[in-house]
Amino acid sequence: MGRAFEYRKATKLKRWGHMAKTFTRLGKQIAIAVKAGGPEPENNPALRSVIATCKRENMPKDNIERAIKNAMGKDQSDYKSMTYEGYGPHGIAIFVDTLTDNPTRTVADVRSVFNKFGGNLGTMGSLAFLFDHKCLFTFKKKEGMDMEEFILDMIDYNVDEDYDEDEEENTITIYGDPKSYAAIQKHLEECGFEDVGGDFTYIPNDLKDVIPEQRETINKMIERLEEFDDVQTVYTNMRPEDDAE
Repeated sequence: MGRAFEYRKATKLKRWGHMAKTFTRLGKQIAIAVKAGGPEPENNPALRSVIATCKRENMPKDNIERAIKNAMGKDQSDYKSMTYEGYGPHGIAIFVDTLTDNPTRTVADVRSVFNKFGGNLGTMGSLAFLFDHKCLFTFKKKEGMDMEEFILDMIDYNVDEDYDEDEEENTITIYGDPKSYAAIQKHLEECGFEDVGGDFTYIPNDLKDVIPEQRETINKMIERLEEFDDVQTVYTNMRPEDDAE
């Protein structure tokens, strides 16, 4: 229980941005889920998962219902998940996850920021060796739950042995093979866990140290990328400030 949790904890505010941007991100995820499986959560596992995440992010019920209704409209945009990767200043690797209805516009926006900060946007998969791509699920921990026994059971579903526990929220977060997303979600729900919210993440496998001046420049680049509505999450292999020596 170390690398994934500490990285996520140290970078959470920077990655997720302010609340309004979070709601925009989740609204697009709702649209994709509704288009793929319909507007009824009980018949749509992907939508159930997004709604659970919405609740955890304190997204108002009215916002959730409005996003579902909008996703059913005839003029609903066709969002696509696109990932862009490359090197920013000082050799820092950067992944940019987006949901876009216009990839041409989005790649131009992302490339402009890389260029402005002296970075280089690479080809898809060029940074795969620097990050672990994982699916993750967060859910309420059951009273008296035997975590060793639980993890042993979940290994059959390609879930990692390491997990994160948030004692304040009484939640567990597990990580696994992205290809096993549907199977993991189904098993968790069958086991009776509440508010099972799923997502995907990139976890750097080798953090890179920077000096304060370099960190400031990289943070400015991340902030600029996060200003685009299409951008969902920005990941880097820069060592979190709280973890820096």
